Amino acid sequence: MKIKFINNVLNIFEKNIIPITTKNVNLGNKIFGAAIINKNDFSLVVSGTNNEIKNPLFHGEISTINNFFKIQENKRPSPKNCIFISSHEPCSLCLSAITWCGFNNFYYLFSYNDTKKKYKIPHDLKILKEVFNIKNGKYNKKNFYWKSYDLQKMIDKLNSKDKEFLKIKINKIKFLYSRLSDKYQLIKKNVKIPLK
Repeated sequence: MKIKFINNVLNIFEKNIIPITTKNVNLGNKIFGAAIINKNDFSLVVSGTNNEIKNPLFHGEISTINNFFKIQENKRPSPKNCIFISSHEPCSLCLSAITWCGFNNFYYLFSYNDTKKKYKIPHDLKILKEVFNIKNGKYNKKNFYWKSYDLQKMIDKLNSKDKEFLKIKINKIKFLYSRLSDKYQLIKKNVKIPLK
């Protein structure tokens, strides 16, 4: 069950999240994207990506949540029946949005440290430290509202055959995000957003 879930999530990154993120990075947006899937069959409900050049609050998760609530109410699943997927560990704004919207979980592919070191976007850790006095991104990963899960740590706990299969997919996704990050770093000086 766990390998089926993770494999499906990685497929959603490749087929849904990365293509729309690529388009928006080419416009000058950051590399963050997200998706919401059904808990029962892991099918995609909606995806979204960062659109900060339109509005600084339109992070990948926020854009995805906006897309989710554009679905007609009688056709939209309850957030409690969904799984929230984020490319990167959600910032404080997105943690709050996930909470306020009633999602009781989220899974992310890249940690705050990855975001800061590999992708050269340090704001998540800096805001948590400066505004909330949370050091090293150590918020409560399991709390009254939700539980959070690091997809790479989940993969590391699998048996070696399953891990090897998923690591090939992860490495491809990491390569694609590295290329997106390089592109963003080249063009960000020309973009009018507050935190680059």
